[in-house]
Amino acid sequence: MAPDETEHPVLLRAEGRTAYAVLNRPRALNSLTHPMVRALDAALGAWERDEAIEAVVVSGAGERGLCAGGDIRAIHDDARAGGRASIGFWRDEYRLNARIARLTTPYVALMDGIVMGGGVGVAAHGGVRIVTERSRVAMPETAIGFVPDVGGTWLLSRAPGELGTYLALTGNAVGAGDAIALGLADHHVPSERLAELVSAVAAHGPAEAVRRYARPAPEGRLADARAWIDDCFAADTVEEITGRLLAHGGHGPAEAADTLAERSPRALKVTLESMRRARELDSLEAVLEQEFRVSCASFASPDLMEGIRAQVIDKDRSPKWSPSALAGVSRAEVERHFGDPGVPGLALGGPGSGVGGPGSGVRG
Repeated sequence: MAPDETEHPVLLRAEGRTAYAVLNRPRALNSLTHPMVRALDAALGAWERDEAIEAVVVSGAGERGLCAGGDIRAIHDDARAGGRASIGFWRDEYRLNARIARLTTPYVALMDGIVMGGGVGVAAHGGVRIVTERSRVAMPETAIGFVPDVGGTWLLSRAPGELGTYLALTGNAVGAGDAIALGLADHHVPSERLAELVSAVAAHGPAEAVRRYARPAPEGRLADARAWIDDCFAADTVEEITGRLLAHGGHGPAEAADTLAERSPRALKVTLESMRRARELDSLEAVLEQEFRVSCASFASPDLMEGIRAQVIDKDRSPKWSPSALAGVSRAEVERHFGDPGVPGLALGGPGSGVGGPGSGVRG
């Protein structure tokens, strides 16, 4: 166990002109708990008000990654017990995502290693988003019967062509080159130079640090697949997407079809609808409000608890989805996820409240 991991799941400190936040649950891949979200949100608010702080650096403890997402074991236990704590967690988490996006203090996110789900929310709305050759970035929610959240549908719906739709539905991870091309990150820095980068941020500011240490990213994989991804994932329904993939031929489309066949049918249909609606919304706040409604509805779905059981609790990787096929998910069931959740919303304000696209604020 890392020092003080239990007592201090987020290590916070300010030195000179720079503040540092370290997600400190390395044995759990720094997965987010509600106290962690609250601590980081409060710290960011205080640092933004402090005129002496000129940059914030966010990183993850250990060698495996920044953050693997929310603590889904806790969500599973809450759902199983008939609780409502997860609703409060999401409300505060999405408010944190909005704060990061509108933060006026330069926010440097070190997206080294695994950055998934809630980890994307902590990193990809920031102003200076650093990936390394070890980065694996994903929104893998459909694999656990859930739907991309933390502003993920805002980010992915604005990726080139249908690449975001492809990643949202499959949950596949991308490396540094693709993350930059998709708009999920800004700069590639070799992992062995991260410590020097952080020192340069403190000494010279984020822009100069990036100028000194950023290097061309490893070549991504999605550019060569763009033609078939755009063609297949532009379809209006998941059934048609699957049909186009199967008809297209080739290893990539077949592999994508196989992946979709393993995902929750309910989550796939709601995710596609979420992505299409997110494209039409004009602010991150509006998308986060939509995602909150979807998350609340998904919490009541049997697929979320079953997906977490199969992937994390029992690890048999054999979820029994309900319904088990796409045909069993009606249009009315999809629409239900976008209705009134029956709980207070996020109260983030409208498009004029200052939250723009990913990383609104500084770009290093």
